[in-house]
Amino acid sequence: MKSGPQPIGDILSSLMARKGFARVRSSEALEAAWSDAAGPLMAKYTRVGEIRRNTLEVLVSNSTLLQELGFQKQDLLNSLVQLLPDEKIENLRFRLGNVE
Repeated sequence: MKSGPQPIGDILSSLMARKGFARVRSSEALEAAWSDAAGPLMAKYTRVGEIRRNTLEVLVSNSTLLQELGFQKQDLLNSLVQLLPDEKIENLRFRLGNVE
């Protein structure tokens, strides 16, 4: 452990990491970007999940919309890559699920 004064930035970074604030902020940014990319109607019936191995999982409320998202996958992916370049999203995976 360091003795003496520490830069406030180091202290805040450590605190945010321990409390999970960065994850919450990242999740909010991801939801906002998805809403922008998908549009308000599709965003209403979908929810973003986690990014695993550079693939963003999106829960979809019904099979009709799931099929439509499949047709628009590349455009949605391109939009997300522009909106969130630091997330390194390379793929989208859509699956049926509860979006409420």
